[in-house]
Amino acid sequence: MIAPQDDEETPLLQRPEQRTTKTPLPWDRFWIILLLEMPSFLSSQTLAPFIPQLIRDIGVTHGDESQVGYYVGILQSSYYAAHMLTIFHWSRLSDHIGRKPVMLTALLAIIVSMFSFGLSKTFFGLLVSRVFCGAFDSSDGVLETLVMDTTDVTNMPEAYGYIPIPWMIGNTLGPLIGGSLSRPADRLPDIFGRSELLKTYPYLLPCSISAFFISIAWLITYFRLKESVSTRTPLWELIKGRFFRQSYQKLRQPSSNVDPGEPQSKPLPLHALLTSKVLRITTSYATTNLLYIAFTSVLPVFYATPIELGGLSLDPPRIGTLLAAQGVTHGVFQLLFNARLHDRFGAGAIHITGVSSGIPIIILFPVINALARAYGVGMGVWLCVAVQLALTTSLVMCYPCMSLFVRAAAPNRASFGATNGIALAAVTVASIIAPASAASVFSYSLQEGHDAWSIYYFLMTITFFAVGTALLLPRDPSVWEDSQ
Repeated sequence: MIAPQDDEETPLLQRPEQRTTKTPLPWDRFWIILLLEMPSFLSSQTLAPFIPQLIRDIGVTHGDESQVGYYVGILQSSYYAAHMLTIFHWSRLSDHIGRKPVMLTALLAIIVSMFSFGLSKTFFGLLVSRVFCGAFDSSDGVLETLVMDTTDVTNMPEAYGYIPIPWMIGNTLGPLIGGSLSRPADRLPDIFGRSELLKTYPYLLPCSISAFFISIAWLITYFRLKESVSTRTPLWELIKGRFFRQSYQKLRQPSSNVDPGEPQSKPLPLHALLTSKVLRITTSYATTNLLYIAFTSVLPVFYATPIELGGLSLDPPRIGTLLAAQGVTHGVFQLLFNARLHDRFGAGAIHITGVSSGIPIIILFPVINALARAYGVGMGVWLCVAVQLALTTSLVMCYPCMSLFVRAAAPNRASFGATNGIALAAVTVASIIAPASAASVFSYSLQEGHDAWSIYYFLMTITFFAVGTALLLPRDPSVWEDSQ
């Protein structure tokens, strides 16, 4: 048999040979991971429908509608700016002290930030809430690493077929909570009209409900989540080791919740992690996220912008309903087809198809507005909106593929967290750039005398960049794993 080659041509021309025996998913651990996938999506999607209206309410734009997108972009980027500075350190810390304490910290940060956001009456208060959440919410990195810890190459695609279930729930409930329960004293006066608290803080109710559900997840994590790191270093001993240059390897203690027969390795230093494979997947991951975040940042602002200015003139409840429908579509499609498509075509092909779908997605923005200007928001507009949201399913399917490649690129099992942290740090840089730049270009395109198509040129450029970096990857992650 010819050994697999790690080059630029062979992986794209043939599927590498796969292991035939599939390991069953460890459901005693995996159901908790599924539950913990929900809070981050639930919290962010709760805020998405009403943030444009909240920006108008606090008066920071002074009535200038074209500036709403700019301030929305600042709020979104502030989260990712703080996240970028901390995600690698949290991920690497989880390799040493364990996944569970880092996950508990992340959930607590989301809860506190949601209450803070709902109680904020100034743009500065909103900004502080998002920065705090971004700095301490490492749940995305820890959860990806937990999936890597509890699966292998044979059942990881199957695992990612189930992960869209909590994504779907979070992406569905979040917009519904945020869109329908914002300003409750005005929308539901018979129920909440007498509440002075909700009149003073009109966005506290949806934030509180979201925080309540996340609090339940925190309790389940505390009592039921088993540690997946085979040997751990106590945090205080690790801190002393850093300050006094002690070898933390002497201080690492075996965990009581892992298989004692499992081969153990040690986390590698940063310079040993920066291999060609890690750099290639990091680049592709970051550009894919740049495209997705730019699109999702523009989408609700586009929906909320008046038709005459280039948008669709939708109110928060309708925006929330559309985003919820999008979440359901993504979840159902991935649940039914992710593992099958992976087995048939490979993660690389799915990834290239996903980023390429950005081309028709972006073209539909001006088409939707043109139809709304000519015929109003009728059947033609809703059909194009449905097609656009359906196409985003292909783009979302890139994320499970990226996780498979990150796992395959990691030099050893004990460095899953740090390797994932490197990739997520770059992804977070893209998440900082994307909302601020996309929202700013969108606001620029709305101003009189500027090219209204500027935002679409910008998004299309990002799409071609993402397609180019996707071609750096092999057709299947197992090519990298077999070559190690």
